[in-house]
Amino acid sequence: MDELKTLQKQVAKAIDDFEENQRKEALAAVEAKAKEFGYSLTDLTGKTKTKSKASPPKYRHPENPALTWSGRGRRPAWIKEGLEAGKTLDDYAIK
Repeated sequence: MDELKTLQKQVAKAIDDFEENQRKEALAAVEAKAKEFGYSLTDLTGKTKTKSKASPPKYRHPENPALTWSGRGRRPAWIKEGLEAGKTLDDYAIK
Protein backbone atom coordinates (compact mmCIF):
# COMPACT_ATOMS: atom_id res chain seq x y z
CA MET A 1 0.00 0.00 0.00
CA ASP A 2 2.84 2.41 0.86
CA GLU A 3 4.41 1.75 -2.51
CA LEU A 4 1.15 2.67 -4.26
CA LYS A 5 0.83 5.89 -2.26
CA THR A 6 4.41 6.81 -3.11
CA LEU A 7 3.70 6.13 -6.76
CA GLN A 8 0.52 8.24 -6.53
CA LYS A 9 2.53 11.17 -5.14
CA GLN A 10 5.10 10.81 -7.90
CA VAL A 11 2.40 10.75 -10.57
CA ALA A 12 0.67 13.82 -9.11
CA LYS A 13 3.98 15.70 -9.07
CA ALA A 14 4.78 14.62 -12.62
CA ILE A 15 1.37 15.86 -13.80
CA ASP A 16 1.82 19.20 -12.03
CA ASP A 17 5.32 19.60 -13.50
CA PHE A 18 4.05 18.72 -16.98
CA GLU A 19 1.20 21.24 -16.77
CA GLU A 20 3.56 23.98 -15.57
CA ASN A 21 5.99 23.26 -18.42
CA GLN A 22 3.12 23.32 -20.93
CA ARG A 23 1.99 26.70 -19.58
CA LYS A 24 5.51 28.12 -19.82
CA GLU A 25 5.92 26.82 -23.38
CA ALA A 26 2.59 28.32 -24.42
CA LEU A 27 3.50 31.67 -22.90
CA ALA A 28 6.89 31.66 -24.63
CA ALA A 29 5.25 30.81 -27.98
CA VAL A 30 2.73 33.65 -27.63
CA GLU A 31 5.46 36.10 -26.64
CA ALA A 32 7.59 35.03 -29.63
CA LYS A 33 4.64 35.46 -32.02
CA ALA A 34 3.91 38.94 -30.65
CA LYS A 35 7.58 39.83 -31.06
CA GLU A 36 7.43 38.75 -34.74
CA PHE A 37 4.89 41.52 -35.25
CA GLY A 38 6.94 44.05 -33.30
CA TYR A 39 4.92 43.98 -30.10
CA SER A 40 5.40 42.75 -26.59
CA LEU A 41 2.73 40.70 -24.88
CA THR A 42 2.09 43.65 -22.57
CA ASP A 43 1.47 45.90 -25.60
CA LEU A 44 -1.21 43.53 -26.85
CA THR A 45 -2.93 42.60 -23.62
CA GLY A 46 -2.38 45.67 -21.51
CA LYS A 47 -1.37 43.38 -18.68
CA THR A 48 2.02 42.83 -17.16
CA LYS A 49 3.52 39.41 -16.60
CA THR A 50 3.82 39.98 -12.87
CA LYS A 51 1.30 38.29 -10.67
CA SER A 52 -1.01 40.23 -8.44
CA LYS A 53 -0.11 40.77 -4.82
CA ALA A 54 0.31 37.41 -3.15
CA SER A 55 -2.17 36.44 -0.49
CA PRO A 56 -0.74 35.67 2.93
CA PRO A 57 -0.54 31.96 3.77
CA LYS A 58 -3.43 30.52 5.74
CA TYR A 59 -2.20 26.92 5.97
CA ARG A 60 1.16 25.42 6.91
CA HIS A 61 2.56 21.91 6.61
CA PRO A 62 2.91 20.51 10.15
CA GLU A 63 6.31 18.89 9.55
CA ASN A 64 7.83 21.35 7.07
CA PRO A 65 6.92 24.96 7.97
CA ALA A 66 8.45 26.18 4.70
CA LEU A 67 5.45 24.68 2.87
CA THR A 68 2.47 27.03 3.03
CA TRP A 69 -0.72 27.63 1.07
CA SER A 70 -2.88 30.74 0.89
CA GLY A 71 -6.09 28.77 0.37
CA ARG A 72 -6.36 30.07 -3.20
CA GLY A 73 -5.81 28.10 -6.36
CA ARG A 74 -5.04 24.42 -6.66
CA ARG A 75 -4.59 22.55 -3.40
CA PRO A 76 -1.01 21.41 -2.84
CA ALA A 77 -0.33 17.66 -2.74
CA TRP A 78 0.40 17.71 0.99
CA ILE A 79 -3.05 19.19 1.70
CA LYS A 80 -4.75 16.63 -0.57
CA GLU A 81 -2.89 13.78 1.12
CA GLY A 82 -3.82 15.02 4.59
CA LEU A 83 -7.48 15.36 3.67
CA GLU A 84 -7.48 11.84 2.24
CA ALA A 85 -5.93 10.64 5.50
CA GLY A 86 -8.83 12.12 7.49
CA LYS A 87 -7.44 15.50 8.51
CA THR A 88 -9.31 18.77 8.03
CA LEU A 89 -8.13 22.13 6.75
CA ASP A 90 -8.33 23.38 10.35
CA ASP A 91 -5.51 20.95 11.20
CA TYR A 92 -3.25 22.95 8.85
CA ALA A 93 -4.55 26.45 9.66
CA ILE A 94 -2.03 29.03 10.78
CA LYS A 95 -3.27 30.41 14.06
